[in-house]
Amino acid sequence: MELEEFFRDAKKVLICGIGNDTRGDDAFGVYVVEKLKEMISNQKVVFLNCGEMPESYTGKIIRENPSHVVFIDAVHFEGKPGEIVLADPEGTLGEAFSTHKMPLKLLVRYLKQHTKAKFILIGAQPKQTGLFVEMSEELRESAERLIKILEKILENT
Repeated sequence: MELEEFFRDAKKVLICGIGNDTRGDDAFGVYVVEKLKEMISNQKVVFLNCGEMPESYTGKIIRENPSHVVFIDAVHFEGKPGEIVLADPEGTLGEAFSTHKMPLKLLVRYLKQHTKAKFILIGAQPKQTGLFVEMSEELRESAERLIKILEKILENT
């Protein structure tokens, strides 16, 4: 699925960055969300830095009543470092490959019981997730490319 297609007919979009900014490439999701938050002022777009525990934001997500929810995270899927994948968070990638506690699959299943939102996961293959290491060049380049793409789409949503 193309991103433009996913955002078609969006009434309210929630962009959820997931990650830990002290663990190298695991910062991918929160890095992207924080940058976009500075660049985009669209009343229909809400940005959440969920850190390592997106499940802590279920109440806020439900209260926002979004039509579309995007999770951005570093995800192990056997790709090349920095490779980006678009996936259904209820599928295999939302199951056990994230670096965080609760599988995204369970979180989305719960959210679907309380919202009518569409969900997508934008995952990036991490290279290094050690404690107190910098984000790799591959992930930083991918993050910057994704930021440009999302900026263009979200400004016009």
